Amino acid sequence: MNPASFSPYILTWVTFAPLAGALCLTVLPRRDRDIRIISLIFSLLTFGLSLHLPVYFRHETSPFHYEISRQWISSPNIHYHMGVDGISLWLVVLTTFLTPLCVLISWKSVRDRVKEFFILLLILESALIGVFTSLDLFLFYFFWEATLIPMALLIGVFGHERRIYAAVKFFMYTMIASVFMLAAILWLYAHTGTFDFVEIRNQIAHVPGFPAAGQWLFLGFFLAFAVKVPLFPFHTWLPDAHVEAPTAGSVLLAGVLLKMGTYGMLRFNLGLFPDQSRQNAPWIMILALIGIVYGALVAMVQPNMKKLIAYSSVSHLGFVVLGIFSFTQAGLNGAMFVMLAHGVSTGALFMLAGILHERRHTYEITEFGGLASPMPVYAASYFFIVLASVGLPLLNGFIGEFLVLSGAFQARAIYGIIGATGVIWSACYLLWMYQRVFYGKVTRPVNNSLTDLLGFEKAAVWPCAVAALVMGVAPILWLNAIDPAVQAVLTPFVQMASKVVGQ
Repeated sequence: MNPASFSPYILTWVTFAPLAGALCLTVLPRRDRDIRIISLIFSLLTFGLSLHLPVYFRHETSPFHYEISRQWISSPNIHYHMGVDGISLWLVVLTTFLTPLCVLISWKSVRDRVKEFFILLLILESALIGVFTSLDLFLFYFFWEATLIPMALLIGVFGHERRIYAAVKFFMYTMIASVFMLAAILWLYAHTGTFDFVEIRNQIAHVPGFPAAGQWLFLGFFLAFAVKVPLFPFHTWLPDAHVEAPTAGSVLLAGVLLKMGTYGMLRFNLGLFPDQSRQNAPWIMILALIGIVYGALVAMVQPNMKKLIAYSSVSHLGFVVLGIFSFTQAGLNGAMFVMLAHGVSTGALFMLAGILHERRHTYEITEFGGLASPMPVYAASYFFIVLASVGLPLLNGFIGEFLVLSGAFQARAIYGIIGATGVIWSACYLLWMYQRVFYGKVTRPVNNSLTDLLGFEKAAVWPCAVAALVMGVAPILWLNAIDPAVQAVLTPFVQMASKVVGQ
C-alpha cells in the first residue's frame, strides 16, 4: 500500500488504537495473562503506527502534517482538526514508545485488578496522544481533561499507602488550574467564532478587545501549563503523586504528562500571545531558574529515591521553561530536546526504582548499599541511565542542556550562569544517590539475596538506554524536524525585534 494513501488518517489511527485496545479488554474474560498480552500488542501496534509519522515527515512542505479537519459539531463551531509539526511529532512518538515499556514493567508488579489497570493505561495513552495532535482548542481541552481521570485512578487505586491523598491533590491542582484555560478558550471563541488554533492565530491580533484582554488570556493558559509542568512554586503536588503512583504511572507522569505543560507554553502561549510572552518572559525565566536550583537542592537531601527523582524533574523542566522563554533558536531547540531526553531518562529511572521496590518494598536510600555485588546488571543499567540524566556528552542529556544554556546566555548572561549551576547540582545528587545505593558493603543482609534484572525488566529498561545513546550520538535525527517548527514559532518575535530596531 502507498503510505500516502492512508496518511490523512494515520493520526486518527495512532490516537485511537490504544482506546480500541481498552475497549477490547473490557469484553475479555478476567485472565490476567491474556489481558497483559493484548495490552502489549495494542501498545506495540500504536508505537509501530506512530513510526510512520517521522519516517514520512517532510518538514519543508507545510507547517502541519498528516492534517485532517472535519466538522464535529456545527454549533458551536467545533472541528475534529488534528495535525503534527516538528514540536508535537516527537512527543507523540515518545508517548507511544514509553507505553509498551509501562506494560512490560507492570507485567508482574500489578497483581490485583489487572484488567482495570491496563484499561486505564491504554485510555491514558489515547488521551495523551490527543493532546499533542489536536489543532482545535475544544478538542485540545477535551483531551487535556481526559488525561486527568485515568492518571488519578492509576494513582488512587493502584498506588501506595497515601495514594488517595496524592490522587486527590493531583486532580484538584490540575483541574482548578485548567478552569482558567477554559475561560480563556471560551473568550477566544466568543470573539472569533471558532475553536480552530490556526484560524485564531491568524486573526487574534485584529480581534476587538484583544489588546485589553491579551494579558489575562495569556495568564489563563499559562497557569494551567505552569501547574502541569510543574513550574515553581506550583510543584508541590508532584512529589506526592510520584511517590504514591505505581511504577507505570510515574513513568508516564514524568515522561509525558509533565511535557503537556511545556508543550502548551510552546504551542499556545508563544503561538497565540507573542507580545504577552515577551512582556512576561523576565519573571517566568526567574521562576524557571528558581525551579532549577531549588529542585536540585531539595533533591540532594531526599532520603527517598522516588522523591529524589521527582524533584530532579522540577529542576530539569525548569531548563525547558528557561529555553522556551529565551526566544532563541538554540533555546527552543534545546527545550524540545530536553523534553524528549528527560522523558526517556527519567522514565527509565522510575522503572529502575520500581524494580528495586518490587524486591524490597521500600524506596528509602538508607535501606540499600553495596547492591552492585548481588545485582551487577541492574547496577550497570542504573549507572548508564544516571550518566544520561546528568548530561554526559554523547548521551541524550547533553545536547539539550547545552542548547538551552546557549539560548539563555543569548537572552541574558546571568540566566545562563545560574542555569549552569543546575547541571552541576544534578550530577551531585544523582551520583551521590548512586554511590549510596550501589557502592560499599551490603548494609542489609536481605539485600544479598536480591535477584538481578529479569528478562521482562531488561526489555522495559534497555530500550531507554538505547534511545539515550542514539539521541546523544545523532541528535540531528530529531532536530531536523524540530528546527523548522521552532523557526515558525519564533517568526513573530523576529518581526517584533525588527520593528524595534527600525524605530
